[in-house]
Amino acid sequence: MRSELYIDGKWTAAANGRTFDVVNPATEEVIHRIAAATAEDVDTAVKAARRAFDKDGWPKLSGAQRAKYLRAIAEGIRARQAEIARLESIDNGKPFPEADWDVADAAGCFDFYAGLAEQLDNNPEEPIALADARFTSKAVKEPIGVAGAIIPWNYPLLMAAWKVAPALAAGCTVVLKPAEVTSLTALELAAIADEIGLPPGVLNIVTGSGSIAGQAIIDHRQVDKLAFTGSGPVGSKIMAAAARDIKRVSLELGGKSPFVVFDDADIEEAVEWIMFGIFWNQGQVCSATSRVLVQDGIYDQLLARLVEETQKIRIGDGLEAGVLLGPLVSKRQHEQVVAAIKAAKAAGATVACGGKRPEGFEKGYYLEPTVLTDVPLESDAWREEIFGPVVCIKPFSTEEEAIELANDSRFGLAAAVMSKDDVRAERVASAFRAGIVWINCSQPTFTEAPWGGYKESGIGRELGRWGLENYLETKQITRFAAGEKWGWYIK
Repeated sequence: MRSELYIDGKWTAAANGRTFDVVNPATEEVIHRIAAATAEDVDTAVKAARRAFDKDGWPKLSGAQRAKYLRAIAEGIRARQAEIARLESIDNGKPFPEADWDVADAAGCFDFYAGLAEQLDNNPEEPIALADARFTSKAVKEPIGVAGAIIPWNYPLLMAAWKVAPALAAGCTVVLKPAEVTSLTALELAAIADEIGLPPGVLNIVTGSGSIAGQAIIDHRQVDKLAFTGSGPVGSKIMAAAARDIKRVSLELGGKSPFVVFDDADIEEAVEWIMFGIFWNQGQVCSATSRVLVQDGIYDQLLARLVEETQKIRIGDGLEAGVLLGPLVSKRQHEQVVAAIKAAKAAGATVACGGKRPEGFEKGYYLEPTVLTDVPLESDAWREEIFGPVVCIKPFSTEEEAIELANDSRFGLAAAVMSKDDVRAERVASAFRAGIVWINCSQPTFTEAPWGGYKESGIGRELGRWGLENYLETKQITRFAAGEKWGWYIK
């Protein structure tokens, strides 16, 4: 396991020599210590990224040349996939099969953006038709510059890939700060970048706290672009700080996503997707469909089956075979989710199942998967992100009521609808005020498709060609025809 910062192609201790603990959430044991970056370390990293962009020629490489590096990183990840997935599991707590899936997706993300980097060579400029024939004009895409990327702890390597891959493909250089509680696999990404010979300064990874290392990235005047995934309150602060220097910003923030199930849906299929929508990754998913609206004709039957199947989920250490629900990521997160359940009960909600530490798990940040009913519409449990394995389920009568309830949220990241009536499903999907909509499923995510939300769920889109555009500026170049005279001042 790596323990140092990766700055300008070198491994280095923090400027003040400080480190912080890495805790396995399954056992609560300290398993490693990692360098805690200072503002001075961030300054060194940003200046290295600045030099790599301004002087060393990274943005001047062709897209095909940058693509070779991206594909080499993808191959490096695949070559160590099981090892990296194990690190992800002991660092984050997620079951190994989930971690393995995430690591494979991260490699695929680098491959995808390698392809888009190559396409930049094929479409270097866009001609613009002008009303005045004496002029010609074109629009060209250029990399923004130095990107500061701050990522969350729920998908550590995958969230790094979502930002690093498109930024490098575009020709940007990057300073990445992983979440303090899940930094191990980001450092392995740095190791792979180093092994494949990525030029110094192109990718820098600084570990440490958000209040010190993260804030230093946000405040640094030589950072051109801020890309953040995390909570709404932190995203708001980043947006306010970026306004000072008019930094480019993309924000992927929280959600309280609805899942509408109509009474013509297959109950078994609905229960499967409801569970996948909220219990995958211990419910620590920004797009988790945590508000489930079920038409009253099947509500009782579906609730009974949901409770029955939820109670069968095997809980345990993510490295144990057959485990489908690991511990929450940290003591703090566990306390927050437990407090949210307690507050929901106080507000009048009923715990249909779960809601407490499972028997036999004295150590580790474990929590039973939880189903809440009778949740008041104005309660925090219904309106605020819990970010744990907690689902609120409520009946509805009409399509109009379901849409109104679904959209009654300050968030708009994702939504899902389930019905055998394709016309109705499309109609409801169109009515949702959300950036990601699933029909007859919940949570499948594809690198090729845009990811991001409406309202307080963020600004901008990641993934697909939209993710690449996050790191590109558009420049107009207009030429006056040779041999012509303008003749305004000089006749």
